[in-house]
Amino acid sequence: MNYYEVNFDGLVGPTHNYAGLSYGNVASKANASRFSNPKQAALQGLEKMRTLSQIGLHQGVLAPNARPDLKTLRAAGFSGKDSDVILKAAKTEPQLLKACYSASSMWTANAATVSPSCDTLNGRVHFTPANLNNKLHRAIEAETTGRILQAVFDNDAYFTHHPALPQHRLFGDEGAANHTRLTDAYGHSGLAIFVYGEDMHSAVKPQKFPARQTLQASHAIARGHQLNPEQCLFIQQNPQVIDEGVFHNDVIAIGNENVFLFHQNAFYDQTNAVHAIRQSYTGSRPLHLIEVSQADVSVEEAVKSYIFNSQLVSLPSGGMALIAPSECQQVDSVETYLSALKQASNPVDEILYLDVKQSMQNGGGPACLRLRVILSELELAASNQACLLTDRSYEALSAWINKHYRDKLCEQDLADPQLLNESYTALDELTQILFLGSVYDFQRS
Repeated sequence: MNYYEVNFDGLVGPTHNYAGLSYGNVASKANASRFSNPKQAALQGLEKMRTLSQIGLHQGVLAPNARPDLKTLRAAGFSGKDSDVILKAAKTEPQLLKACYSASSMWTANAATVSPSCDTLNGRVHFTPANLNNKLHRAIEAETTGRILQAVFDNDAYFTHHPALPQHRLFGDEGAANHTRLTDAYGHSGLAIFVYGEDMHSAVKPQKFPARQTLQASHAIARGHQLNPEQCLFIQQNPQVIDEGVFHNDVIAIGNENVFLFHQNAFYDQTNAVHAIRQSYTGSRPLHLIEVSQADVSVEEAVKSYIFNSQLVSLPSGGMALIAPSECQQVDSVETYLSALKQASNPVDEILYLDVKQSMQNGGGPACLRLRVILSELELAASNQACLLTDRSYEALSAWINKHYRDKLCEQDLADPQLLNESYTALDELTQILFLGSVYDFQRS
C-alpha cells in the first residue's frame, strides 16, 4: 500500500496582524505595530499550497481558529453585547484583546504532534493538539484546534485523537515544530526525534528567552501515541541558540525521510546527539546527516533567512526539494549555501523559493505554515475530502478570501466591533466550504 506525506497548511485568518506577542521570536517583535495585510497573507499561504499541489504532492487545508476569542474575554470578566466586550477590552486590557485577536493558529506546525499508523501500537494515526502554554495567545488555541483536527480526520477505524497535555509549565508542548521523523520510506517504521528546550529537572536551560518545549511533554506525547521506546530519541536543543531567537527546533533543523539538515549549533552536546541519531536510525536507505557550519551560515543568518524553516519534501519523480522562503535569496551566505547543497551528493536536488513575506514578518516561514501527516491510501480516503486542495477548492478559497478579508489591519482596528462581525461571517462560510460542521464556538451575544 502506498503512503504519502500530506502537508496540511493553515489558512491565515481574517484578523492577521502584527501585535508582537511572541517573546523570543525576533521577527515577531521587530515588526510589532506595523500594518499587516490579511488578504495578501492568506493569498500567499494559499498560493504556497497550490504550488506544492502542482508539483504532485498531496496538499491539505486546515481552518484557522475563530478570532476574536470572546470566550476568553468573557472569562476575564468582560460582559455585555459582543461590541461592548470588544470596546471595554480595548480600553482597559489592550494586550489581552490583542492576544484574543491573534491569527497565530495559521502556523500549524504548532497545531499538534502527529504519529503515523506504521509507528503506533494500535495501527492508527495519532493526534495530540499542542497546549502551547508558554504564550496566552497560543494557549487558547488547543480546544478549537482539537475540534478542527477531529473534523478533518473523523474515522475511529483509522485515527486516534488525544486531548492536549495539561496546561502546566511541566508539560509545555509546541507540537510538530519540535518533532522530526527519520525513515527510509513514509510507510515504514521510523525514528521519532523529539527535541526539547528544557528538562524541568535540570539546570541546563536558556537564560534570556523561555524554552517552550519540555522533555516531560515529549515523553508524555510518545507514551500517549503508543510509540516503540526503542524508536524514540529525545534530544535537547542548544540553550544558547534559543537565546539567539531559535524558539523552535524547526528554526534550526529540518528532516524528511532519510535526510536531516541541521545547524552546527542546533543541539546541546551536539557530537553525542548526532551519534545517537546515527546509531538509532534503522532504515535500509543511507542516512544523510547534513550539518551546516557556523562559518557557512551563522545562527543570526539562519534566523534572519529562516533557511531551516523551509519545507523539505520528497518529489514524486524522485529526489527532494527544499521549499524555502524568498528571504533566503536576500542573505548571500544562505543563497550560496543552498546553491551548493543541491549540487552536493545528497537527495536534495531542487530549491524552490516562495514568497510568504506576511508570515515571515510575524516569525513563521513555509515550515511553520504546515502540519505534516503521513497517511496510507486508505487513511487519506477516510479523511475529510473537502479539506484536500484541488483546483476547484483553490478557486473557492481564493474567492472566499477576496470577499471577506481586509487589505490592511493595524492595532487600532482591533477595537472595531465590525472586525469581529467580518471575521465570524467569513469563518461561518468557511465551515461550509470545508465541511467542518460546528467546530467554532462563537458565543455571540
